[in-house]
Amino acid sequence: MAGTIEVLVPGGQANPGPPLGPELGPTPVDVQAVVSDINEQTAAFDGMEVPITVEYEDDGSFTIEVGVPPTAELIKDEVGFDTGSGEPQKNFVADMSVEQVKKVAEQKMSDLLAYDVKAAAKEVGGTCASLGVTIDGEDARTFDDRVDAGEYDDILADEAAA
Repeated sequence: MAGTIEVLVPGGQANPGPPLGPELGPTPVDVQAVVSDINEQTAAFDGMEVPITVEYEDDGSFTIEVGVPPTAELIKDEVGFDTGSGEPQKNFVADMSVEQVKKVAEQKMSDLLAYDVKAAAKEVGGTCASLGVTIDGEDARTFDDRVDAGEYDDILADEAAA
């Protein structure tokens, strides 16, 4: 009967209701203990949707693995807006600095296919373009070209390489 449950919960605000409660109800775990543990581990992602994996055993023991929130959620939290643009090529909802792009790239690095901060920042730039977020006041769709041209080498350098 041991198993795994994967859900998205609001960081630091999980509760025994849906989506967690109905999934955990039929299992041998103490639902409130799981909820408390999740809230403790996700407190840093307050309010953001966080992917959680709960593995449980027949004896009621469990382990929780906390994933990194989706890139769009990290961007929204960093810049402070609720919804992306309905027309991201025309209507922009926010502007990010390259330093903010780097911060999100570093937070998300473990989940990305990127091999360094510069490549991760380009992936974050792609999400910015989809959301209607500009980077340094310019369309995010040109961010890759600017990064490739070396415009942000000083900011996006890996600390390990520096």
